[in-house]
Amino acid sequence: MTEIAQNLAANIRKLREERGLTQQGISGASGIPRATWASLESGAANPTLSVLNRVATALQVSIEELIGAPKTQVQFFKAGFGKEIKRGGGSLRPLIPEVIPGLEISRMTLAPGGSYPGAPHTPGTREYLSCERGAIELYVSGERWQLQAGDAIAFRGDQKHSYHNPDKKRPCVAQSVVCFSG
Repeated sequence: MTEIAQNLAANIRKLREERGLTQQGISGASGIPRATWASLESGAANPTLSVLNRVATALQVSIEELIGAPKTQVQFFKAGFGKEIKRGGGSLRPLIPEVIPGLEISRMTLAPGGSYPGAPHTPGTREYLSCERGAIELYVSGERWQLQAGDAIAFRGDQKHSYHNPDKKRPCVAQSVVCFSG
């Protein structure tokens, strides 16, 4: 059995069991016969891309996750993971250590009086900003929005925007979630 077939068998079985599903239940949800599902889980199958796509859709994962090396149940990441991006008087650092396609989740820190210039993203992008500590001003399409700790705002991320800390004495911290279109 090839490494990909072993990975596929282990991942499909683990994902199905994590969801509390039987082979019969997942075969009904995916439209794949139970015998084929059993063959996939044993590593004996050589599925087409169409079958892999149906399996991935039923399990709500990417095809890459199906054929890649099985992930451990828990993985610890020490503080400081991910590349910090500094611009102006602010910085962005990923909040989670793994890439999620179409999604960026970052922690934004702005120095006292600091600003961070945002760049318009691809058309259809939605952006969410949540103020964790201090106050942050969002400038988007000529309008100014001020958020205090606990406030959140959603806006089109495909337009000109920037962030500013109005407090000249204390830094502010916010979370930014960018959901790319498509």
